[in-house]
Amino acid sequence: MDMKLELIPIPVVDLDRAKAFYIEKLGFREDVDVRPAAGVRVVQMTPPGSACSISIGSGLPVYEDSPPGSVKGLHLVVADIEEACIDLRSRGVDVSPVEEVGDGVKYAGFEDPDGNTFIFQEMAWRTGSNF
Repeated sequence: MDMKLELIPIPVVDLDRAKAFYIEKLGFREDVDVRPAAGVRVVQMTPPGSACSISIGSGLPVYEDSPPGSVKGLHLVVADIEEACIDLRSRGVDVSPVEEVGDGVKYAGFEDPDGNTFIFQEMAWRTGSNF
């Protein structure tokens, strides 16, 4: 099976503050922090166990054309939502209570310092080797 690595741009105000939040509070891995041209900076980070990364940056239309806080409800699928919530809360992130919406699907949300929102999603059938 071919798998593609996706990259989702997240608009933020302060790159260093956002980078610290994603790495220190959320536990994302820093992939790159580059300045490929004058006035351009790109920071790419990946959540633990994910094939999809996010990027924050400046000096490129992909970062400049959307206002900070405009990404809403980006889903992060996790194997154990309770464990994921406990981990983030222990790092000082305000995570909403887990809500079960039926058929084994659970959600909990949080936001970054700029108001971009993320949703943990657990689906009962996507655990173990099916995750």
